[in-house]
Amino acid sequence: MSRRASLPGASELFRLTSSPASPALDRPAAPAPSEPLPKKSSPDTGQLGRAPASSGSGRTKHDAKITVYVSGDELLAMEQTRLNLRAKHDLVVDRGRLVREAVAVLIADFDQHGDESVLVRRLRAREEEGETEG
Repeated sequence: MSRRASLPGASELFRLTSSPASPALDRPAAPAPSEPLPKKSSPDTGQLGRAPASSGSGRTKHDAKITVYVSGDELLAMEQTRLNLRAKHDLVVDRGRLVREAVAVLIADFDQHGDESVLVRRLRAREEEGETEG
């Protein structure tokens, strides 16, 4: 008798677990963005954008990953925002999507307003705080 554990195969691990006809598991469709999304990036143009969506789940496949460290207070604020979006606006989003949307909004504001953008003003304020602390 073999001492190895019997494990499921890849086809069992990655099988579809719900049918599209199941209303209890369906999530509400995300509203259309107020601004058009940038085009998909290409190596020669350097433009930012999103990869094409995978089949029907509403998720977007991303081809790059970063790790960002946040304080406990920032994480708590992010979770409260995420839960508020769900409770008051019927928007079910994960932290990754929340961060991607926030980054997209900041970049769009920076592209439109430059030196007067929220990003530049906040970074300058942080820089000045750092100068007075030291």
